[in-house]
Amino acid sequence: MKNRMGLLVLLLSFVFTSNVFAEKETGKIAGKVLGNDNQPLSFANVLLYSATDSSLVKAEYTSEDGSFELANIAAGSYRLNVSFVGLPDYNSSVFELTTGQAMLLPDIRLASKGVELSEVTVTASKPIVEVHPDKTVFNVEGSINATGSDAMELLRKAPGVVVDNNDNIIISGKNGVQVYIDGKPSHLSTSDLAAYLRTIQASDIATIEIITNPSAKWDAEGNAGIINIRMKKDRRLGSNGTLNLGYTRGEFDNYNVGLSGNHRNKTLNTFGSYNFSDGKGFNFFDLYREQNNLAYDQVSPNQNEHQSHNYKLGTDLFINEKNTLGFLVNGYQSDYTWTSDSRMFISPIGQTAPDSTLIANGTNDGMRSNYNFNLNYRFDNSKGVVWNIDTDYGFFKNESDNLNPNRMLTDDGGEDSELLNEETFHTVAPTDIDIYTAKVDHERPFLKGQLSTGVKYSNVQTDNDFRFFNVINGEDVVDVDRTNHFVYTENVNAAYGNYSRQFGKIGMQAGLRVEQTTSEGDLTALKPVNDQNVKREYLDFFPSGGLTWQMNEKNMWQLTYSRRIDRPSYQDLNPFEGRLDKLTFEKGNPFLNPQYTNSVQLTHTFMYMFNTRLNYSHTTDLITQLTDIDERDPNASFITSENLAEQNNLSLNFSAPITVNKWLSFYTNLSGYRTHNEADFGDGKLVDLTIYAYNFYAQSTVNLPKGIVAEVSGWYSSPSVWGGTFETKKMWSMDAGLQKKFLKDKMTIKLSMSDLFKTNKWTAESFFGTLYMRGGGGWDSRRFRANLTYNFGNQEVKSARDRTTGLEDEKNRVKSK
Repeated sequence: MKNRMGLLVLLLSFVFTSNVFAEKETGKIAGKVLGNDNQPLSFANVLLYSATDSSLVKAEYTSEDGSFELANIAAGSYRLNVSFVGLPDYNSSVFELTTGQAMLLPDIRLASKGVELSEVTVTASKPIVEVHPDKTVFNVEGSINATGSDAMELLRKAPGVVVDNNDNIIISGKNGVQVYIDGKPSHLSTSDLAAYLRTIQASDIATIEIITNPSAKWDAEGNAGIINIRMKKDRRLGSNGTLNLGYTRGEFDNYNVGLSGNHRNKTLNTFGSYNFSDGKGFNFFDLYREQNNLAYDQVSPNQNEHQSHNYKLGTDLFINEKNTLGFLVNGYQSDYTWTSDSRMFISPIGQTAPDSTLIANGTNDGMRSNYNFNLNYRFDNSKGVVWNIDTDYGFFKNESDNLNPNRMLTDDGGEDSELLNEETFHTVAPTDIDIYTAKVDHERPFLKGQLSTGVKYSNVQTDNDFRFFNVINGEDVVDVDRTNHFVYTENVNAAYGNYSRQFGKIGMQAGLRVEQTTSEGDLTALKPVNDQNVKREYLDFFPSGGLTWQMNEKNMWQLTYSRRIDRPSYQDLNPFEGRLDKLTFEKGNPFLNPQYTNSVQLTHTFMYMFNTRLNYSHTTDLITQLTDIDERDPNASFITSENLAEQNNLSLNFSAPITVNKWLSFYTNLSGYRTHNEADFGDGKLVDLTIYAYNFYAQSTVNLPKGIVAEVSGWYSSPSVWGGTFETKKMWSMDAGLQKKFLKDKMTIKLSMSDLFKTNKWTAESFFGTLYMRGGGGWDSRRFRANLTYNFGNQEVKSARDRTTGLEDEKNRVKSK
């Protein structure tokens, strides 16, 4: 223990003594942009990108005489992009900037090709998808088919991303994905994360970034990578606001309304938003299983109603040009009611007519809420030296009250059937989670490169009270065998260092993250014999690195490596039982181990647009969901989380944005992968499953006359694997929509239809020991959507400052299932 603490102290010392070795000299890049007839172009966008990883280094615009200057630039290899509305972009070749160099570029000319600007109406727009060597960016603001969607639905549309029937998020066949909001990891998991994302409307989202191989700067959680959802930021001076109205019609009506505002002056920036949504939805879940020489054929249609509130309020105080102090509070509250009408037909295997039928009409009333508070400080001397300090507190609450009556009848459960027995269960399961985090991040030029260091502290306390009652003669009677109280605490201390540097056409990046984890899960049952206590303490090292070779102006190669961890969600460690009916339930596993993944990726980029990625990963102790037979009742089955021995995953991805002409463009993303799951749980329960699968995403945008824009998009997922043993069948979906702007582009109307052919349904089957299962399901996926957005106020406000706090990585592991 002392050796571990000593190592952590040494790393902390390294972080804060890096000032001593910092490089002080930086260079600058200057030039002039000219337009038609060699006249200066004022207010053209000038973007400087790193040639190593295509990350944005500096953004400026030209002055009235067309000149620009990019100051305080560290030595390295760069490329320049210059754009102006109505003129073709300029993209430079890669060039070198040495330490202290003042580089003057030749004049840059942006000339139109025979089309007079006065003859046409020019509209500037971002591509729907941007491809970079280290990430893929889905520009939600520009997508028509994002109309009326929420963040969870948008993830289903994001290239290379699959969302399964249980709301698990999968990239390239791997489901260890961490979701970030504005660079802040979200520690809500699965059902609670899905509930939170459904409160975020597409109108508030700017981009979705898909990062498959993060560096040491990012938290080590997430073997499949990171999805970073960036919210819209206003870029105008003065006061302004945006009103958003949305309507969705599927099987039921759904509504949403949102209002956001921003006010900025020289010393203060205040911003906020509020969204409300109200509606209904449905899904269905069918499961057929064979066990104990009997067949169980279950049909479960479900409905839900919800009302949710999502809000954000923040302020930035600009102390001076170098120092900024900020405060941010955000959260959501969602009230929901879930009802199920489950019927299970039971018969000997091979018999057509059922001998008996189990009817379970369940109701679950609940409320989820989450409140987060952030205090932050930023120092930036505009010479590459940056300090970011964040302290956070988050509180999550889930209140669940479930009534589950079970009636066993003869035959098919019809009017002529006789009642065999009846049982009613009542569960009350409140969950409270407190999350405390603090972190410091630092960047500076160092030895002709860039050094990033940081430390983080997090402490999580979860309190789960599970009260199980048998309802007898209308009265709740405590079930002492199932009622218990589970408290879980976890402390993670982390430190990282990351260094990058350019050597001519070769760029390198190397980092190390160290995380020390201490955790304790304590189960207190009404029956003391059921008490359990699990303590863990471990120290992990997570190296990462990469090499980039700028082969020539059109070709770039990148090789990266990283080691990552996925810790069990808090509720997966909780041994509570959640019942769909008396023969079907879910329970946690307090003995789950974290899973570890080593990943290597080779990327080729052609013309800064076309990316090909080859990735191999090896995961040990893979956390997955398995369905098994209950030892206490051979007629019952349950789903739980277990550690598989290992998973090997090999994937190949190709993405290409294609602009045919000024009115037609395409984007295509194709991913193929091979996954092998292997484990031996004894008693003939073997897992040895190899799957070859692929998924495809395509989107096309057409600029029609009179300023109308049309968009068609769709995705296809081939047969694959879910959990440890389920082999899934193919799925696909297609969306279409139109957009038109009014009132000098202040008002935008979008109309769309999702899942045009109602094909977004899943089917799967599994063989595990003596248990055979096949299932299927779907949801209210075909919907008409209408959305109106209106911008008002001053249109020149600068944006609120982007922040990265340390809270949401812990929030990402909160799970209410």
